[in-house]
Amino acid sequence: MDNKRINRIKRHTRIRAKVSGTKEVPRVAVFRSNQHIYAQMIDDTTGTTLASIHDITKTKGKVPKKSDRAAQIGEKLAEKAKALGITKIVFDRGGYQYHGRIKALAESLRKGGLIF
Repeated sequence: MDNKRINRIKRHTRIRAKVSGTKEVPRVAVFRSNQHIYAQMIDDTTGTTLASIHDITKTKGKVPKKSDRAAQIGEKLAEKAKALGITKIVFDRGGYQYHGRIKALAESLRKGGLIF
C-alpha cells in the first residue's frame, strides 16, 4: 500500500479509539473513493448497521458534481435517521480531511436536523 492510504488508516484508527456509537447516538462512518461516497450509521455496542447509503446510481445525462452528490447523500441519511427516531449522531470522518465532500456531507446532515 502507498503512504497516503497507510496514513489515512492510522488516522482512522486513532479516531476510532475515541469515537463509538450506540443505538440512541450512532456513529456515522464515511468512506470516500475517487468516484463515490458511502455513509452508514453504526451501533458499535452490537456491531450492527442501522442505515446505509451511497451515491452509486445508473443515470443517463449530466451527473452532478461529487460534492453535490455528497450533500444529497447527507440529506437522505438524515431523513433515514429521522425515520428511525435518531436526532444525535457521532461523526466519523474515516481519517479523511474535513474538507470538500466530507464537509458537504456533514453540513447536509446538520441541515437535515441531526446534532453532533
